[in-house]
Amino acid sequence: MDELAAVGNPDLREALRFVRGEEHGVTADDLAAGRDLHRNVARARLERLVEAGLLVARYERRSGRSGPGAGRPAKVYSAAPSLTSIEFPRRRYEALVGLLADAIPPAERPERLHDAGVRFGHALADAAGLRPASSLRQGFERLCSAVRRLGYQASLERLDEDGATIATPTCPLRPLVRAHPDLAGVDRGMWASLASRALAGAGPVHVSCETRDCHSRSAPCRVTLSVASLEL
Repeated sequence: MDELAAVGNPDLREALRFVRGEEHGVTADDLAAGRDLHRNVARARLERLVEAGLLVARYERRSGRSGPGAGRPAKVYSAAPSLTSIEFPRRRYEALVGLLADAIPPAERPERLHDAGVRFGHALADAAGLRPASSLRQGFERLCSAVRRLGYQASLERLDEDGATIATPTCPLRPLVRAHPDLAGVDRGMWASLASRALAGAGPVHVSCETRDCHSRSAPCRVTLSVASLEL
């Protein structure tokens, strides 16, 4: 089974959305409880998504388990890095965006790409119903939750007085940045916009954004955001 066949199946698509909507990896028991399924059915759907390359699986020990199987490592499923768009037929939007960016005068390109990313971030925030918070932790948690509601897995990996790092294997613009690394400014603008929305109303906010690991086939993107004037 390939990616297109998997997302074309309503049951598998719903299972994928469930996994991407969780902050951390899930087990077959988690999916079974969350979607009122028999455990064997839940496990079979998760395994088919692994076969399609949309999920990755690992074993880890989880505390607090009781009953049969307690103490044994649990098989945990999480979103696989999403490096390309799933399309049929291929729309080649990444190529189109690259051509549009090439038409911008070089001197204007950084600012205009960033502005485009900011506007796109506003649109995503509106679609996800992202509301502002008055603290760093709540704001970044709301940001990650909003991104997950849109179907893009994201989690808060680091938080300190300077800002945060968000890990996202399925960043909305990852296929674009992978195809055209010179368009990373659009991605940075998007994340800066989302962070500004999540932290608005708490006094002056200064957001900078750098991304790394976007081109890795085995790691999530890690988005580092620096802010000021807010409390943890």
